[in-house]
Amino acid sequence: MADTNQVNLAYPLTKMNFLVTVDGVDGVAATAAFSEVSGVEATVDVIEFRQGNSGSLSPVKIPGLVKHGNVTLKFGYTSNNAFKTWIQECVSETRGEMPRSKVQIEMIDINSGAPQGVVQQTVAGSKVWLLTNAWVTKYSAPDLNATASEVAIESVELAYEELIIPN
Repeated sequence: MADTNQVNLAYPLTKMNFLVTVDGVDGVAATAAFSEVSGVEATVDVIEFRQGNSGSLSPVKIPGLVKHGNVTLKFGYTSNNAFKTWIQECVSETRGEMPRSKVQIEMIDINSGAPQGVVQQTVAGSKVWLLTNAWVTKYSAPDLNATASEVAIESVELAYEELIIPN
């Protein structure tokens, strides 16, 4: 039987938050903390092709275009107004060119032991996702109900062109 004092158990990380940074909003990096991030995905289309003189009845499968779903972010706190300014610029009816930006999503460990009020450390290892040419395609305000005892959560949906997963 193994001595439990000498075994390093790897428990799943819990109670995560996500720090999202948008580059180039009025020359300032806009940062917001999120409680939920969903929809980070990349899919490669499959193109089936069969030459007319092929001896096989099965088509050859070749990779096609890479497609990305939209990312949904749910939040209740921003550390500055630049993030909300970027949202407003994207969904405004009077905007000029769509303000596309590089967006970085970092997983933050709130159990890291950092003092209250200090941004907690990034989880060990590479838990970062980079979205290029991202822009806000949808903003949803929280439901405003004075009889409910729920936290007011806003959500933002982002479209993007490329997903980069460092390391």
